[in-house]
Amino acid sequence: MTADAERRRGLVRAALTGAAGLAAGLAAGSHTPSARAGTAILKERPTTPDAALRELAAGNRRWRLLHERHPDEARTVRRALVGGQHPFAVVLGCVDSRVPPELVFDQGLGDLLTVRSAGEVLDEAVLGSIAYGVLELGIPLIVVLGHQSCGAVAAAVHADEGGTRLPAHMQYLVDQIRPAIDHRLQGAARVEAAIDANVLRVRSLLAAEPELAARIATGRLSVIGARYELTDQRVHPTHPAGSGW
Repeated sequence: MTADAERRRGLVRAALTGAAGLAAGLAAGSHTPSARAGTAILKERPTTPDAALRELAAGNRRWRLLHERHPDEARTVRRALVGGQHPFAVVLGCVDSRVPPELVFDQGLGDLLTVRSAGEVLDEAVLGSIAYGVLELGIPLIVVLGHQSCGAVAAAVHADEGGTRLPAHMQYLVDQIRPAIDHRLQGAARVEAAIDANVLRVRSLLAAEPELAARIATGRLSVIGARYELTDQRVHPTHPAGSGW
Protein backbone atom coordinates (compact mmCIF):
# COMPACT_ATOMS: atom_id res chain seq x y z
CA MET A 1 0.00 0.00 0.00
CA THR A 2 1.34 3.41 -0.95
CA ALA A 3 1.88 6.14 1.61
CA ASP A 4 -0.88 8.18 -0.03
CA ALA A 5 -3.34 5.29 0.16
CA GLU A 6 -2.47 4.70 3.79
CA ARG A 7 -2.99 8.40 4.49
CA ARG A 8 -6.44 8.30 2.90
CA ARG A 9 -7.43 5.24 4.90
CA GLY A 10 -6.30 6.99 8.03
CA LEU A 11 -8.46 9.97 7.15
CA VAL A 12 -11.45 7.70 6.65
CA ARG A 13 -10.94 6.02 10.02
CA ALA A 14 -10.49 9.35 11.76
CA ALA A 15 -13.65 10.70 10.17
CA LEU A 16 -15.68 7.62 10.99
CA THR A 17 -14.54 7.19 14.57
CA GLY A 18 -14.83 10.89 15.22
CA ALA A 19 -18.38 11.17 13.91
CA ALA A 20 -19.86 10.93 17.38
CA GLY A 21 -18.14 14.17 18.26
CA LEU A 22 -19.71 15.87 15.27
CA ALA A 23 -23.16 14.91 16.47
CA ALA A 24 -23.18 17.50 19.25
CA GLY A 25 -22.85 20.36 16.80
CA LEU A 26 -24.45 18.91 13.67
CA ALA A 27 -27.19 16.52 14.67
CA ALA A 28 -28.35 17.31 18.19
CA GLY A 29 -31.76 18.42 16.95
CA SER A 30 -32.42 15.21 15.06
CA HIS A 31 -32.04 13.10 18.22
CA THR A 32 -34.36 15.04 20.48
CA PRO A 33 -37.95 14.00 21.26
CA SER A 34 -39.25 17.32 19.93
CA ALA A 35 -37.46 16.76 16.63
CA ARG A 36 -38.98 13.31 16.26
CA ALA A 37 -42.40 14.73 16.99
CA GLY A 38 -41.80 17.54 14.51
CA THR A 39 -40.99 15.16 11.67
CA ALA A 40 -43.86 12.81 12.41
CA ILE A 41 -46.01 14.46 9.72
CA LEU A 42 -43.42 13.69 7.04
CA LYS A 43 -43.91 10.68 4.79
CA GLU A 44 -42.32 7.47 6.00
CA ARG A 45 -38.87 7.22 4.49
CA PRO A 46 -37.11 3.95 3.56
CA THR A 47 -35.15 2.35 6.39
CA THR A 48 -33.45 -0.57 4.59
CA PRO A 49 -30.90 -0.57 1.77
CA ASP A 50 -33.23 -2.26 -0.73
CA ALA A 51 -36.17 0.00 0.11
CA ALA A 52 -33.97 3.07 -0.28
CA LEU A 53 -32.71 1.80 -3.63
CA ARG A 54 -36.25 1.14 -4.85
CA GLU A 55 -37.21 4.70 -3.95
CA LEU A 56 -34.24 6.11 -5.89
CA ALA A 57 -34.97 3.88 -8.89
CA ALA A 58 -38.62 4.96 -8.91
CA GLY A 59 -37.61 8.60 -8.70
CA ASN A 60 -35.15 8.28 -11.57
CA ARG A 61 -37.85 6.58 -13.62
CA ARG A 62 -40.15 9.55 -13.05
CA TRP A 63 -37.33 11.94 -13.96
CA ARG A 64 -36.46 10.35 -17.27
CA LEU A 65 -40.14 10.01 -18.26
CA LEU A 66 -40.81 13.66 -17.36
CA HIS A 67 -43.27 12.60 -14.66
CA GLU A 68 -41.50 14.35 -11.80
CA ARG A 69 -43.42 14.84 -8.57
CA HIS A 70 -40.97 17.26 -6.95
CA PRO A 71 -41.84 15.74 -3.55
CA ASP A 72 -41.24 17.10 -0.06
CA GLU A 73 -41.24 20.77 -0.92
CA ALA A 74 -44.55 21.84 0.65
CA ARG A 75 -44.79 24.40 3.44
CA THR A 76 -45.70 21.70 6.00
CA VAL A 77 -42.59 19.72 5.10
CA ARG A 78 -40.37 22.77 5.39
CA ARG A 79 -41.75 23.50 8.84
CA ALA A 80 -41.38 19.90 9.99
CA LEU A 81 -37.76 19.75 8.86
CA VAL A 82 -36.84 22.60 11.19
CA GLY A 83 -36.89 20.02 13.99
CA GLY A 84 -34.50 17.52 12.41
CA GLN A 85 -33.64 15.48 9.35
CA HIS A 86 -33.94 11.81 8.43
CA PRO A 87 -32.58 11.36 4.88
CA PHE A 88 -32.69 7.82 3.51
CA ALA A 89 -29.65 7.80 1.20
CA VAL A 90 -26.21 9.36 0.82
CA VAL A 91 -25.36 10.24 -2.76
CA LEU A 92 -21.71 10.97 -3.46
CA GLY A 93 -21.81 12.61 -6.87
CA CYS A 94 -19.80 14.84 -9.15
CA VAL A 95 -19.98 18.64 -9.07
CA ASP A 96 -21.20 18.64 -12.69
CA SER A 97 -24.13 21.04 -12.97
CA ARG A 98 -26.02 18.60 -15.19
CA VAL A 99 -26.27 15.91 -12.52
CA PRO A 100 -27.95 17.27 -9.37
CA PRO A 101 -28.97 14.20 -7.31
CA GLU A 102 -32.25 15.61 -6.00
CA LEU A 103 -33.46 16.19 -9.56
CA VAL A 104 -32.00 13.01 -11.07
CA PHE A 105 -33.80 10.94 -8.40
CA ASP A 106 -36.84 13.24 -8.10
CA GLN A 107 -36.42 13.78 -4.37
CA GLY A 108 -37.01 16.79 -2.16
CA LEU A 109 -36.04 18.46 1.08
CA GLY A 110 -34.79 16.09 3.75
CA ASP A 111 -34.69 13.04 1.46
CA LEU A 112 -31.03 12.84 0.42
CA LEU A 113 -27.71 13.68 2.02
CA THR A 114 -25.76 14.82 -1.02
CA VAL A 115 -21.98 15.11 -1.09
CA ARG A 116 -20.40 16.36 -4.29
CA SER A 117 -16.80 16.58 -5.47
CA ALA A 118 -15.30 16.64 -8.96
CA GLY A 119 -15.02 13.05 -10.15
CA GLU A 120 -16.44 11.80 -6.83
CA VAL A 121 -12.95 12.23 -5.39
CA LEU A 122 -12.57 11.34 -1.72
CA ASP A 123 -10.91 13.70 0.73
CA GLU A 124 -11.23 14.23 4.47
CA ALA A 125 -14.28 16.51 4.22
CA VAL A 126 -16.08 14.13 1.86
CA LEU A 127 -15.29 11.13 4.03
CA GLY A 128 -16.38 12.87 7.20
CA SER A 129 -19.64 13.96 5.58
CA ILE A 130 -20.44 10.41 4.48
CA ALA A 131 -19.54 9.06 7.91
CA TYR A 132 -21.86 11.57 9.53
CA GLY A 133 -24.74 10.45 7.35
CA VAL A 134 -24.26 6.77 8.06
CA LEU A 135 -23.16 6.72 11.69
CA GLU A 136 -25.16 9.61 13.09
CA LEU A 137 -28.25 9.74 10.88
CA GLY A 138 -28.49 5.97 10.36
CA ILE A 139 -28.69 6.19 6.56
CA PRO A 140 -28.88 2.67 5.04
CA LEU A 141 -27.60 3.36 1.52
CA ILE A 142 -24.60 5.08 -0.08
CA VAL A 143 -24.62 5.62 -3.84
CA VAL A 144 -21.40 6.64 -5.58
CA LEU A 145 -22.81 8.31 -8.69
CA GLY A 146 -20.61 8.83 -11.73
CA HIS A 147 -21.87 10.14 -15.04
CA GLN A 148 -21.41 10.18 -18.79
CA SER A 149 -19.00 12.83 -20.13
CA CYS A 150 -17.38 13.48 -16.77
CA GLY A 151 -15.02 16.41 -17.31
CA ALA A 152 -12.95 15.67 -14.22
CA VAL A 153 -12.21 12.11 -15.34
CA ALA A 154 -11.54 13.21 -18.92
CA ALA A 155 -9.13 15.89 -17.70
CA ALA A 156 -7.32 13.33 -15.55
CA VAL A 157 -6.99 10.94 -18.50
CA HIS A 158 -5.70 13.64 -20.82
CA ALA A 159 -3.25 14.99 -18.24
CA ASP A 160 -1.98 11.47 -17.63
CA GLU A 161 -1.54 10.87 -21.35
CA GLY A 162 0.32 14.13 -21.92
CA GLY A 163 2.37 14.05 -18.75
CA THR A 164 1.13 17.54 -17.90
CA ARG A 165 0.10 19.06 -14.59
CA LEU A 166 -3.17 20.91 -14.12
CA PRO A 167 -3.08 24.33 -12.46
CA ALA A 168 -3.66 25.00 -8.77
CA HIS A 169 -5.59 22.39 -6.81
CA MET A 170 -6.95 20.58 -9.87
CA GLN A 171 -3.85 18.40 -9.99
CA TYR A 172 -5.08 16.78 -6.78
CA LEU A 173 -8.08 15.48 -8.74
CA VAL A 174 -5.81 14.00 -11.39
CA ASP A 175 -3.72 12.24 -8.77
CA GLN A 176 -6.79 10.69 -7.14
CA ILE A 177 -8.45 9.58 -10.39
CA ARG A 178 -5.27 8.27 -12.07
CA PRO A 179 -5.47 4.75 -10.49
CA ALA A 180 -8.74 4.20 -12.39
CA ILE A 181 -7.14 4.74 -15.81
CA ASP A 182 -6.71 1.65 -17.98
CA HIS A 183 -3.69 2.29 -20.19
CA ARG A 184 -4.53 -0.69 -22.38
CA LEU A 185 -7.38 1.35 -23.88
CA GLN A 186 -7.17 4.32 -26.19
CA GLY A 187 -9.11 7.52 -26.89
CA ALA A 188 -12.75 7.79 -25.86
CA ALA A 189 -12.78 4.17 -24.70
CA ARG A 190 -10.14 4.97 -22.10
CA VAL A 191 -12.18 7.87 -20.73
CA GLU A 192 -15.42 5.87 -20.65
CA ALA A 193 -13.77 2.97 -18.86
CA ALA A 194 -12.10 5.31 -16.38
CA ILE A 195 -15.47 6.86 -15.45
CA ASP A 196 -16.83 3.46 -14.42
CA ALA A 197 -13.59 2.25 -12.87
CA ASN A 198 -13.33 5.41 -10.78
CA VAL A 199 -16.84 4.86 -9.40
CA LEU A 200 -16.04 1.27 -8.50
CA ARG A 201 -12.74 2.27 -6.90
CA VAL A 202 -14.37 4.90 -4.71
CA ARG A 203 -17.15 2.46 -3.85
CA SER A 204 -14.58 -0.17 -2.82
CA LEU A 205 -12.63 2.27 -0.66
CA LEU A 206 -15.78 3.18 1.24
CA ALA A 207 -17.04 -0.39 1.60
CA ALA A 208 -13.66 -1.57 2.92
CA GLU A 209 -13.67 0.78 5.89
CA PRO A 210 -14.23 -1.20 9.12
CA GLU A 211 -17.11 0.85 10.51
CA LEU A 212 -18.98 0.76 7.22
CA ALA A 213 -18.06 -2.86 6.52
CA ALA A 214 -19.55 -3.88 9.86
CA ARG A 215 -22.88 -2.36 8.87
CA ILE A 216 -22.72 -3.95 5.44
CA ALA A 217 -22.08 -7.36 7.03
CA THR A 218 -25.24 -7.09 9.13
CA GLY A 219 -27.39 -5.84 6.27
CA ARG A 220 -27.87 -2.36 7.70
CA LEU A 221 -25.95 -0.64 4.91
CA SER A 222 -25.27 -1.04 1.20
CA VAL A 223 -22.66 0.87 -0.78
CA ILE A 224 -23.23 0.74 -4.53
CA GLY A 225 -21.77 2.32 -7.62
CA ALA A 226 -24.00 3.84 -10.30
CA ARG A 227 -23.77 5.92 -13.45
CA TYR A 228 -26.03 8.61 -14.90
CA GLU A 229 -26.38 8.84 -18.66
CA LEU A 230 -26.84 12.38 -19.95
CA THR A 231 -28.32 11.12 -23.22
CA ASP A 232 -31.36 9.38 -21.73
CA GLN A 233 -31.25 10.53 -18.08
CA ARG A 234 -31.10 6.94 -16.82
CA VAL A 235 -29.21 5.85 -13.72
CA HIS A 236 -27.93 2.29 -13.81
CA PRO A 237 -25.70 0.34 -11.42
CA THR A 238 -22.01 -0.22 -12.09
CA HIS A 239 -21.88 -2.54 -9.08
CA PRO A 240 -24.42 -5.22 -8.03
CA ALA A 241 -27.25 -3.25 -6.52
CA GLY A 242 -29.51 -5.78 -4.83
CA SER A 243 -33.20 -6.13 -5.60
CA GLY A 244 -34.08 -2.45 -5.68
CA TRP A 245 -32.83 -1.52 -9.16
